[in-house]
Amino acid sequence: MRLRARIRYTTMSFFASPIGAWIILYLFTPIDRVLLRLSRGRLSTVAVVVPSLVLISTGAKSGLPRETPLVYLPDGVRIVLIASNGGQPHHPAWYHNLRANPEARVVVGGRTGSYRAHEAAGVEREELWRRAVALYHGYHTYQGRTGGRTIPVMVLEPVD
Repeated sequence: MRLRARIRYTTMSFFASPIGAWIILYLFTPIDRVLLRLSRGRLSTVAVVVPSLVLISTGAKSGLPRETPLVYLPDGVRIVLIASNGGQPHHPAWYHNLRANPEARVVVGGRTGSYRAHEAAGVEREELWRRAVALYHGYHTYQGRTGGRTIPVMVLEPVD
């Protein structure tokens, strides 16, 4: 295995562990909120390993804008988000926000776009889940730690 591939594999394996998931959720996510905002979506703590973006959703309860740095899977013009929450037994807040208010903005690579979200189901979900696990095998590990909850796959389609 080449050195770069070995480093990527080792890094992803660490972040799939319980302590690694905790570091992502409670250390890297707050840092990324600032870093991604200042760099207009160009810099992230995890960008060297996986693609990342800022999701700007509307709070399900508060109605206020919520900025969340997330890993994403590109799918043509669509963006795929995995609501893994680091393998915790409950869904992440951003998932509930998109379910309540599917209109959202995304900042990625210095550009901001408007999107409408839907939850993938059936064959679409299975294919996107397979591709997401290929991007970051930690999702498979997280699924085993959820206590039985199925990790949702959210698809964001651009709004013209």
